[in-house]
Amino acid sequence: MESDIALSETLGTPDVPCFAVRVVPAGKPHSNRKACASSDAVSCDYELMSRARCLLTPLLTGLLVALLQLAMAVGLLAPQEPFLERYSALLQHDSYWFMNIIDRGYQTVVPPVDHKVMEVSNVAFFPAYPAIAASFRYAFNLNSVTALLISAQLAAWGFWTYFFLLCQRWAVSPALQICGTLLIVAHPAAFFLVAGYSESLFLMGLFGFIYWSTAKGRSAKIWAALHGFLMSAARIVGIVCALFPIVYAVLQTGWRALRQPRKWLREHVAAVGITAIAMCGAIVFFVYSQLRWGHWDIYMLTQAAGWGIVPDYLAVFKPDSYRWLVPALNDPTEASQLSMTLGGLLLLGIALCEVVPAIRRCAGLPMRAGIYFCAAVIYYLSVSGVACVSMESMLRYEFCVHALIVLAFLNFLHQFRTPPMLVRAFGIAAVALFTAAGLCVQGWYVWNFTRGNWVA
Repeated sequence: MESDIALSETLGTPDVPCFAVRVVPAGKPHSNRKACASSDAVSCDYELMSRARCLLTPLLTGLLVALLQLAMAVGLLAPQEPFLERYSALLQHDSYWFMNIIDRGYQTVVPPVDHKVMEVSNVAFFPAYPAIAASFRYAFNLNSVTALLISAQLAAWGFWTYFFLLCQRWAVSPALQICGTLLIVAHPAAFFLVAGYSESLFLMGLFGFIYWSTAKGRSAKIWAALHGFLMSAARIVGIVCALFPIVYAVLQTGWRALRQPRKWLREHVAAVGITAIAMCGAIVFFVYSQLRWGHWDIYMLTQAAGWGIVPDYLAVFKPDSYRWLVPALNDPTEASQLSMTLGGLLLLGIALCEVVPAIRRCAGLPMRAGIYFCAAVIYYLSVSGVACVSMESMLRYEFCVHALIVLAFLNFLHQFRTPPMLVRAFGIAAVALFTAAGLCVQGWYVWNFTRGNWVA
């Protein structure tokens, strides 16, 4: 009997050969087409299920970490009050300014007043966080406190989800993922992820921007642009972080490709487009400020008038900007000063790891260099901004730098073979020691923060 041989490809099924041979009797082409269609449907279903599983694990893990952070802050350290009051204690200090923006919109006199009065001038904060919280408030009929906290905590879930998605893409081992998670959670300022501040929204936008801008496909570019827009609308440093796709593209093709700029632009028009759209989150705010008050830089003017922020762009290079003494627990300014020093040392240390011939790794370098670029930009601009106020709040700003460096370091470490038992034991002990010390300090800060004391 004559027969036709049909080759049906299976899309990445691990336990099935790449091609299955099916013998079909001659004269039955319709059954052959049905068999192929059935095979395609099974393959498509398998692919969808695999994608769902790949997404579900980071989603659930990210939710678990965010809930544990929230439980520690509210359940263990907040004042001994009814649950709603304990929960509301996560809204302090700058959170009230965001609440004022939600309730009244942006308001200011021109020029801004020379002291902090939110009822007179509140244009000292970028709009993404209060805008999203306002949408929750009006959509679900919530009060401003609940809307702000839910927005921040959902963003914290998003941040952790993207952290685990990036680790999954790079095939980082579960042990390294646990170590990286502990290193981020144990930072003394990590509780700001679940407090009424914009840190979690900015980090979610930034990590999502990194994730989607390095993925393939048209939809990935759209998601990258949306996350970049959110990132730059959340914090002013997002404008410069929006250059990540360009930095990544330059390092992928090499610096020599820039000798032909027109050709380079044609080949990387997507990266340039994503960067341009990502910057628009801040640009729209500046345009709004120009149209309403005649000053595109009213945000900077308000910061200077009310907070005394006069940027010193050489502060990073001045030795007297660095503090080396262990701070007192009841002095948050000293803690911020030390965090500035430790952040600089961390950036220097990771740079040395990338250049020392014995341990350097070229694989993944464009990705890590882009992440280092974002970390260095956040560090530099944050130090420049708060140098004039004795590094106040630098502990909170340095947390974003810390999270980026941990992410890049995981990408670096996963390329090494499994180290000897002694090296692993030393690494685990170091992570455990840092986690214990960091959580103790963080617990003290959360205790003070939820009782209205200034922390960072």
